[in-house]
Amino acid sequence: MTPLPRSEFAVTDRLVYLNHAATGVLPRSTRTALEGFLQAQAEGGVLGTFPYEVRMPQFRAALGRFIGASGDEIAFLRSTSETANVLALGIDWREGDEVVLCDNEFPANAIPWLALRKRGVVMRMIETARERMTPDVLERMMTPRTRVVTVSWVSFADGYRHDLAELAEIAHRHGAYFCVDGIQGLGAFPVDVRAAGVDAFYGSGAKWMLALQGVAFIYVASELRDRLSTGMPGWRSMSDMWDFLNYEQPYEKEASRFEGGTPNFLGALSLASSVEFFEKHDRNGVAAHVLALTDHLVEGLQRMDAQIAAPRGEGISSGIVTFTLPGRDPVELGRTLQREGIVTTYRASGIRVAPHGYNTLDEINRLLETLA
Repeated sequence: MTPLPRSEFAVTDRLVYLNHAATGVLPRSTRTALEGFLQAQAEGGVLGTFPYEVRMPQFRAALGRFIGASGDEIAFLRSTSETANVLALGIDWREGDEVVLCDNEFPANAIPWLALRKRGVVMRMIETARERMTPDVLERMMTPRTRVVTVSWVSFADGYRHDLAELAEIAHRHGAYFCVDGIQGLGAFPVDVRAAGVDAFYGSGAKWMLALQGVAFIYVASELRDRLSTGMPGWRSMSDMWDFLNYEQPYEKEASRFEGGTPNFLGALSLASSVEFFEKHDRNGVAAHVLALTDHLVEGLQRMDAQIAAPRGEGISSGIVTFTLPGRDPVELGRTLQREGIVTTYRASGIRVAPHGYNTLDEINRLLETLA
């Protein structure tokens, strides 16, 4: 038995799908909810869509509950880049302020911060080929000018998982905000953002959260939310968005002001529906299952003398394993796997495998047998 029922995933009918770090797949229950939205708009226009608009506070509350926050600290946006820009454009920067980040961040959590260099903000990068953002390394990187520490909970490239609570404690002790791109962890692993001390937590729904592309969320702790300016305002940022011609009214206090314009209702529905799906199952069981699958994969790969891209162990292993095999071109090998119906990500840097809670040991064994 898998912690997420295989019957919910149509992809299992024809593929061994091990690519959730790229794009997840929709549970059947989420697909049914989306079909309901499409039918409602097709048959009723605004009469069909408005009931979903009314449910947006419910969707925010569901996402908040899922990560240990409240709905008024949640906003739905389009992408991880857009959520990171909420922070980068909203903090009251001073020339000489610093951001600490890793040099292997996915661009969505790098470009918004790097753009601040035009405003005199200094980027201090950890060279991950030499060391990772461990508590000791972060402590050494901090200075009195550090305003933000930002990191991916799980590295997209090699699956290294960071200790959020310990990193947050160090950032706060030095007076900095701790901002986390959670896209490669949430859905595979549970998180309590308040207990971990995270100031902002954000990411797309399209990967491990098993929702649509084109929808993302951001949690901003109320203490930070109330200090952020609204860098990308729109008509829905206003305290009474239906008072259309009152241009001088104040902004909404809740995080929903960061949504700006009309949100992606269909995307928000997909994310809320997938949250509901996860809540029906054992989230700790999903995490344990994903780790068991990747541990089994690594054991098999090591028997082939594979090079594993990141260290693994208690607290740092994740649902991502990236590897190369000696004397084998990873791109050609990845294409061979795909021809055999085994879906991974393959680049010149290696093959990335990312199983979820409905994948099985038999599927991992099939991957290993095909590689052999």
